[in-house]
Amino acid sequence: MRVVIAEDSVLLREGLTRLLEDGGHEVVATVGDGSSLVPAVEEHRPDVAVVDVRMPPTHTDEGLRAAVAARERVPGQPVLVLSQYVEDTYAAELLASGDGRGVGYLLKDRVADVGDFLDALRRVAAGEAVLDPEVVAQVLVRRRSVDRLAALTPRERDVLALMAEGRSNVAIAERLVVSEGAVEKHVTSMFTKLGLQPDAADSRRVLAVLAWLGAP
Repeated sequence: MRVVIAEDSVLLREGLTRLLEDGGHEVVATVGDGSSLVPAVEEHRPDVAVVDVRMPPTHTDEGLRAAVAARERVPGQPVLVLSQYVEDTYAAELLASGDGRGVGYLLKDRVADVGDFLDALRRVAAGEAVLDPEVVAQVLVRRRSVDRLAALTPRERDVLALMAEGRSNVAIAERLVVSEGAVEKHVTSMFTKLGLQPDAADSRRVLAVLAWLGAP
């Protein structure tokens, strides 16, 4: 894969570069601020961009804004965003950009598990939507007191939580130790309860995850 990295920490930027190159990938550009990301993406058209959420000058959400802008300028550009903390509103905003495909949101700690990080990177580059399991877990805790998804059964919630991690129906079936057909029935029922129309299955999965995150 050809990768652009946007990270203001020189140490982490160099570490990511080495990790990716050791894995056989090509880092075509590295930048240290959000404003440099869009032109780098436009110039190199990478298979995926890895972007830190908080970057100069305010270290709030410059990286996220740049990632969304990059997807507007280069439609369908896959982006994997890294964050130090769980900020599910950022995850929801990223998923809402474009068609919601080819986006990922991981905690920086996940980079320490090289296998998980590279797997997430490959899945995002392939057009999947991937959320860090910790983001999903914290949303689940909050949903116990404030729930927009009250109509879903406990099993449907389990399926949606795993869907939010970017897992396919086959992977969900393996995790829950049920048949793929059972998962498909839960997914169909869930879509119906959420009022998602059956004309675009891919977008329905993204819309369901946005509902799970509490996006308006």
